Amino acid sequence: MPRSLLTPLAAFCVALAWSGSWITGKLALATAPPLEISAARFIIAAIVLAAITLATRANLGRGDPWPVVVAGVFGYCAYNAFVFVGLTMAPASDGALIVPTTIPVLTAVAAWFVGERLTPTKVAGFAVASIGAALVIAAGQTADEISSRRLIGDLSMLLGSGCWAIYTVLGTIALRTRSPLAIVTIAAPIGALCLIPLGFLEKGYADVAGWNATVWLNVLYLALVGSVASFIAFYWLVRRVGAGVAAMTSYLVPVLTLGMAVVFLGDRPEPLQLVGGVVILAGVRLATWRLKQGHQPIPEGAA
Repeated sequence: MPRSLLTPLAAFCVALAWSGSWITGKLALATAPPLEISAARFIIAAIVLAAITLATRANLGRGDPWPVVVAGVFGYCAYNAFVFVGLTMAPASDGALIVPTTIPVLTAVAAWFVGERLTPTKVAGFAVASIGAALVIAAGQTADEISSRRLIGDLSMLLGSGCWAIYTVLGTIALRTRSPLAIVTIAAPIGALCLIPLGFLEKGYADVAGWNATVWLNVLYLALVGSVASFIAFYWLVRRVGAGVAAMTSYLVPVLTLGMAVVFLGDRPEPLQLVGGVVILAGVRLATWRLKQGHQPIPEGAA
């Protein structure tokens, strides 16, 4: 394959993997509880990442472990808890419009707390993206009970975006002394350990033995494709074209997920939601107008 085609193909595959996570997550939630699914996902991902690290003899790095530990709590435990609980109340198309598009802007805001300058352009982008997110959430609401449940789901996914933004900033700090693979390998089991007790608040894992093949296939997709393979492919892109260009992959996620949600889930986004998605993307583009090529973020479009 020509090298000129390999990079865009890899970027498309990463976006497709992240988009598929929204669909498989929604399908799995039809018969299994969200926190148990999230715990199973990261138990599997942690085992696979540990195996990859051992096989490649990768160095896990040294230095202060706390940025990685806290990143695991926010990025894998809190993010997945909020997003997957939100998916039980709102359509996957809502998540596709809210989460991947708001994370870059929220990350820019979170970075301000660790010394990164919050420029007027970033502030303007955050304001525009906030208006877009409000349009997406408001468009799905009516006066009935189902709509109120959907509102809670949308807000839960928005909180998940904030957790992933914190993870991104902490991961960036950890990258000063550790490789991307090392960070993900350390953070995944921490997230799993935090999620396991939360699963006991649902059915206490008594139902896991009864999960059908469809649920397990969806969980395996989330673990192996949505978490492990897509992260490795993303960082291959970072090394090849720089983090700034690679991070633009997240812009494809809403479009691909919306299309897949219509085909596989029967979702029908409201026209105003689509307008809100465009407004969010405009805000993201404004806030990330000048991305530094040397900056290495943790994947922004993950689900």
